[in-house]
Amino acid sequence: MSYRITLLPGDGVGPEVTAAARAALDAASTAFNLGLSFDERAFGGAGIDAFGAPYPDETRTAVAAADAIFLGAVGGPKWEKGGPRPEQGLLDLRRDLGVYANLRPTIVAPGFEDRSPLKADVARGVDFLIVRELNGGVYYGDREEGKTRASDLCVYTRDEVRRVARVAFEAARGRRGKVTSVDKANVLATSRLWRAAVEELRAEAYADVELEHALVDAMAMHLVTRPASFDVILTENMFGDILSDEASVLSGSIGMAPSASLGDGKGLYEPIHGSAPDIAGKGVANPIGAIMSAAMLARHSLGRDDAAAAIERAVAGALDDGLATRDLGGDATTTVFSNAVAERLA
Repeated sequence: MSYRITLLPGDGVGPEVTAAARAALDAASTAFNLGLSFDERAFGGAGIDAFGAPYPDETRTAVAAADAIFLGAVGGPKWEKGGPRPEQGLLDLRRDLGVYANLRPTIVAPGFEDRSPLKADVARGVDFLIVRELNGGVYYGDREEGKTRASDLCVYTRDEVRRVARVAFEAARGRRGKVTSVDKANVLATSRLWRAAVEELRAEAYADVELEHALVDAMAMHLVTRPASFDVILTENMFGDILSDEASVLSGSIGMAPSASLGDGKGLYEPIHGSAPDIAGKGVANPIGAIMSAAMLARHSLGRDDAAAAIERAVAGALDDGLATRDLGGDATTTVFSNAVAERLA
């Protein structure tokens, strides 16, 4: 069996962290006979610069031929003054792939509570998964933009809610058996539909999973006051975008947070941090989020829990040995940390 991975390094620190993810996958491929090959393509701002479009035709062709896609980061001030926007390429990519569930784990590992911005007793035991709906809502609705009036339309269907809710319930069954569904049902019609569809699915197929509801503003508070009380957090596209960025710093740095975007076909994997143009090219970007995204790729797209667990252990081992990038208070470069992980996989 062989697998083709399309790499989209993108912009800013994207190429640096993508190289780290590739190094981890290369080492895991050798150690576990995964048979990986890689195809690197321009995307985002790099696609605009090279081909005039954030998602060039040749990149689209490579994505279609791949078994999984890894993305570094997109965007930056260079492309904010008119013309094509790098972020549109990401929206188009997600739609092409048909991914609808974004999985973002947040873990504060035992012994690492002091790296969290929270008090140690609050950070202790944090281990939850955010399941964010990825293909609907206000980000994909019709919009109008004028000088004195603008609008963004938020639309959800019952089926869209049910399919992502099923992912959350299935994940909870393999974890601690609890789903917290986040909405704004006291104000928004889409949230009332959301809540009803989630409750309906649980009654039909997941009565063994505990379900609770939370309003999004309250949830933003709960994530920093009692984060250890959550298992699987299910929410819509925009709410999930915001809450997962908030959650990402609980472990100590947004640079540590991975993600997987899944549907009924191939998956898309990326660290959740942005392109960070202020540190691009300096060799100080934290590659952990990218490397842990590579572990998610091994688990979800290759079906290799053994390789995924080995990558995760290699990251933990490097941290246990005191290696840390600047954002974590250390002085290890991106390459030094990446090499340490790859060596542990050899």
